[in-house]
Amino acid sequence: MKPKTTYSEQELVYLLQQRNEKAFAYLYDNYSGALYGIVNAIVTDKEVANDVLQNVFVNIWRKIESYDATKGRLFTWMLNIARNASIDEVRSKGYKDSQKNQPIADSGEIPGAVTGPVIDDVGLKKVLTKLKGELRVLVDMSYFQGFTHEEISQALNIPLGTVKTRIRSALTQLRTMIQ
Repeated sequence: MKPKTTYSEQELVYLLQQRNEKAFAYLYDNYSGALYGIVNAIVTDKEVANDVLQNVFVNIWRKIESYDATKGRLFTWMLNIARNASIDEVRSKGYKDSQKNQPIADSGEIPGAVTGPVIDDVGLKKVLTKLKGELRVLVDMSYFQGFTHEEISQALNIPLGTVKTRIRSALTQLRTMIQ
C-alpha cells in the first residue's frame, strides 16, 4: 500500500498530536519555505534565520497540543510561532552583539553612510588624547563606535547617569580645548 502524501489540516494536526514522524516530515516539507520567508524578513542573517527556523519546528513539535482549531488555522498558529521566535532572536543580546561585529565592506564605504572628513584630518584625535583615559573611552565608544549611552553603561558597568554626566563633561572639555 502506497503511503499517503497529502493530509487535510485536521488529519495533520491529529497525526502530529500522536507524534507521527511522517506527518511532521510532511509539515516541514510543505511549510518550511513559507515560514523561512517570514523568519528571514525579520532575521536578515541567513545562518541565524536557519537556526530560528529549526527552533520554530522544534517548538511546533513540542507545543502542537496547544493548537486550537477554533482560534485559527494551523498555518496562522505556526506563523505566529515563527514571527515571535524571530522577534525574540533579534531582540536578544547575542544577536545584537553579532551585528556589531560585522566586517565593513571591502570598498571601505558603508551603504547609505554620509561621508565626511577623516578624524585625523581634523586633528580631533590629537585633542582626544588630552582627555583623561576614562573620558576618552566614553567619547570614543559613544561618537566613534556608535554605542548608545545604555550600551556603554552595561559594557563598562557604570550607572547610566554617570555615563551621561561624564560624556557631557568630556564634550565641555573638548569644546574649550578646540577654541
